[in-house]
Amino acid sequence: MPVLTDVAKEQVQDIVSEILEIDEEEMTDTSLFKEDHGADSLRAIEILAALERTFRVEIDQAELSRMVNLQGIYDVVAEAVGRKA
Repeated sequence: MPVLTDVAKEQVQDIVSEILEIDEEEMTDTSLFKEDHGADSLRAIEILAALERTFRVEIDQAELSRMVNLQGIYDVVAEAVGRKA
Protein backbone atom coordinates (compact mmCIF):
# COMPACT_ATOMS: atom_id res chain seq x y z
CA MET A 1 0.00 0.00 0.00
CA PRO A 2 1.40 3.44 -0.92
CA VAL A 3 2.43 5.72 1.95
CA LEU A 4 2.53 9.51 2.01
CA THR A 5 5.74 11.40 2.72
CA ASP A 6 5.96 13.54 5.85
CA VAL A 7 5.75 16.64 3.64
CA ALA A 8 2.54 15.38 2.04
CA LYS A 9 1.11 14.57 5.48
CA GLU A 10 1.86 18.14 6.58
CA GLN A 11 0.03 19.44 3.50
CA VAL A 12 -2.98 17.28 4.39
CA GLN A 13 -2.91 18.57 7.98
CA ASP A 14 -2.71 22.18 6.77
CA ILE A 15 -5.70 21.70 4.47
CA VAL A 16 -7.84 19.98 7.10
CA SER A 17 -7.02 22.42 9.90
CA GLU A 18 -7.73 25.41 7.64
CA ILE A 19 -11.08 24.09 6.38
CA LEU A 20 -12.24 22.84 9.79
CA GLU A 21 -10.84 25.98 11.45
CA ILE A 22 -9.00 24.07 14.16
CA ASP A 23 -5.40 24.10 15.32
CA GLU A 24 -3.24 21.29 13.99
CA GLU A 25 -2.26 20.52 17.60
CA GLU A 26 -5.91 19.65 18.33
CA MET A 27 -5.90 16.90 15.70
CA THR A 28 -4.41 13.46 16.00
CA ASP A 29 -4.16 10.93 13.19
CA THR A 30 -7.17 9.14 14.64
CA SER A 31 -9.35 11.95 16.03
CA LEU A 32 -12.67 11.95 14.21
CA PHE A 33 -13.52 15.10 12.25
CA LYS A 34 -17.27 14.88 12.77
CA GLU A 35 -17.43 13.59 16.35
CA ASP A 36 -14.34 15.31 17.81
CA HIS A 37 -14.20 18.49 15.74
CA GLY A 38 -17.80 19.15 14.66
CA ALA A 39 -17.19 18.85 10.92
CA ASP A 40 -20.18 18.51 8.61
CA SER A 41 -20.53 16.89 5.19
CA LEU A 42 -20.01 20.20 3.37
CA ARG A 43 -16.61 20.59 5.01
CA ALA A 44 -15.76 17.02 3.98
CA ILE A 45 -16.49 17.94 0.35
CA GLU A 46 -14.31 21.07 0.70
CA ILE A 47 -11.46 18.94 2.07
CA LEU A 48 -11.82 16.47 -0.80
CA ALA A 49 -11.75 19.26 -3.40
CA ALA A 50 -8.71 20.90 -1.79
CA LEU A 51 -6.87 17.55 -1.71
CA GLU A 52 -7.62 16.99 -5.39
CA ARG A 53 -6.24 20.44 -6.27
CA THR A 54 -3.17 20.16 -4.06
CA PHE A 55 -2.14 16.65 -5.09
CA ARG A 56 -3.53 16.85 -8.66
CA VAL A 57 -5.51 13.63 -8.25
CA GLU A 58 -9.12 12.52 -8.56
CA ILE A 59 -10.79 11.13 -5.47
CA ASP A 60 -14.18 9.46 -5.79
CA GLN A 61 -16.78 10.88 -3.39
CA ALA A 62 -17.43 7.31 -2.24
CA GLU A 63 -14.06 7.60 -0.45
CA LEU A 64 -15.55 10.21 1.90
CA SER A 65 -16.76 7.36 4.11
CA ARG A 66 -13.09 6.49 4.78
CA MET A 67 -11.97 10.09 5.26
CA VAL A 68 -13.15 10.43 8.87
CA ASN A 69 -9.73 11.25 10.33
CA LEU A 70 -6.22 12.14 9.19
CA GLN A 71 -5.16 8.50 8.87
CA GLY A 72 -8.10 7.82 6.57
CA ILE A 73 -7.20 10.81 4.42
CA TYR A 74 -3.54 9.76 4.27
CA ASP A 75 -4.61 6.34 2.98
CA VAL A 76 -7.05 7.72 0.39
CA VAL A 77 -4.59 10.33 -0.92
CA ALA A 78 -1.72 7.82 -1.03
CA GLU A 79 -3.86 5.43 -3.07
CA ALA A 80 -4.96 8.23 -5.44
CA VAL A 81 -1.35 9.39 -5.91
CA GLY A 82 -0.28 5.77 -6.45
CA ARG A 83 -2.90 5.33 -9.20
CA LYS A 84 -1.73 8.50 -10.91
CA ALA A 85 1.93 7.49 -10.93
